[in-house]
Amino acid sequence: MGNKTHLGHQARKRFGQNFLHDQAVISQIVDAINPEPGENLVEIGPGLGALTEPVVERAGDISVVELDRDLAHRLRHHPFLAKHLTIFEHDALKFDFAQLCKEGKPLKIFGNLPYNISTPLIFHLLSFRDKVQNMHFMLQKEVVERMAAGPNSKAYGRLSIMTQYQCQVMPVMEIGPEAFQPPPKVDSAIVRLIPHAEIKNPVKDLALLNQVCATAFNQRRKTLRNSFKKLISVEGIESLNIDPSLRPENISIDQYISLANYLFDNPVDE
Repeated sequence: MGNKTHLGHQARKRFGQNFLHDQAVISQIVDAINPEPGENLVEIGPGLGALTEPVVERAGDISVVELDRDLAHRLRHHPFLAKHLTIFEHDALKFDFAQLCKEGKPLKIFGNLPYNISTPLIFHLLSFRDKVQNMHFMLQKEVVERMAAGPNSKAYGRLSIMTQYQCQVMPVMEIGPEAFQPPPKVDSAIVRLIPHAEIKNPVKDLALLNQVCATAFNQRRKTLRNSFKKLISVEGIESLNIDPSLRPENISIDQYISLANYLFDNPVDE
C-alpha cells in the first residue's frame, strides 16, 4: 500500500487530504470538542471518519460537509455512520452554514481543514459567527500561531486581527506529522474559536476593517505613513493618537478599529 493510501482511499492533493490515524490524538481532539447528545454538530471534511465515528458515538446524529464524492459515497454506505449523518456534498468555502441552524441550537463546527484553503475558509465561517457556539479546527500550526498572535510579533497580521475581533482564539494542542497518513510536511495544531457574545469596541464596517488590515500587512515592512498614504493622511493617523512612523505589526486591534472607523467617517474620494 502506498503511503498516500489510507483505508483503501487514495489521498487527493487537490483537496489537501491528510487523514488522521493516531487514536490517542483523535481522543484528545474529541475531548476538546466535547460533543454531547442533542447538540447541533457540523463536521467539515469528515474524510474517512476518524473524528466522525467517536463524535457520533458520543453525540448521535451530526451534519457533515464533504466535497470529495468518493468519500461522501463511503459515508452514505458506512455500516455504522450512515444512519447518523446528514451529508452535504458541497464545497465548504461556498456552503451556507446558516441552513443548518435550528431554533435554540447554535452550531458547533469542527474539522480537519484542508491547509491549502484554511484562511479563506476561516473567513467564510466567521461570517456565520452569530449562529455558532464554538468551532474546533485542525490547522497548520503556523496558521494557529497567526490567529492567536498579538502586536509586536512577526505572526501578527490580518488573520490575527479579523479572528480576534470576532472570536476568542484558544490554541488547544499541537500535533506532529506522524499522526496523519500521508504525513504532511508541516506541524499541525488544534484551535478553539468562541464567537464573542458582545463586541465591546464594534467597528462601523467590518469590510473596511478587513481592507485596512489588508492594506497595512500587504507590505508589512512599510510604515503606516507609507502604507496608508492613499487612504488616510498623516494628520488623520495622528488625530487617532497613532504614530505614523510605526509599522503595521506595532499597533493594536483597537487602533485598527479606530483607523477603519476614521475611514468610514472620512471616505476616500474615488
